[in-house]
Amino acid sequence: MRLLEEYGIDPAGKTAVVVGRSILVGKPLALMLLEANATVTIAHSRTPDLAAVTRQADILVPAVGRPGLITADMVKPGATVVDVGINRIILPDGSAKLVGDIDAESVRAVASYLAPVPGGVGPMTVAMLLHNTVLSYRQRCCS
Repeated sequence: MRLLEEYGIDPAGKTAVVVGRSILVGKPLALMLLEANATVTIAHSRTPDLAAVTRQADILVPAVGRPGLITADMVKPGATVVDVGINRIILPDGSAKLVGDIDAESVRAVASYLAPVPGGVGPMTVAMLLHNTVLSYRQRCCS
């Protein structure tokens, strides 16, 4: 939510699709988007015709843990895409690489804003942990 706020993306009145139903990301994020007045759909990797659901999203948040699950044909042109899925894949040369749930190269051409993996939600998570640690400290010592 803070990432959306930072880039001036207001969820109010928009259609948001969260692909993932975990208690750590999917469900809490859906509730936060609802609180921000978005119309929210929760989908998952077994949703029939997932592409039809994701193409409705003004804000699309894949958080499943399946590399390349979301491709460009599944994204509404101009949508905001925040990739939360994190996957470690082994390349043919034996090295490892972090990728998200989206096919970033194809989706980049369709989306108006893309928070990719690596480089999107991960660094923001670390920044928010530090921010919350400082707030907690201030509340305990200085109130």
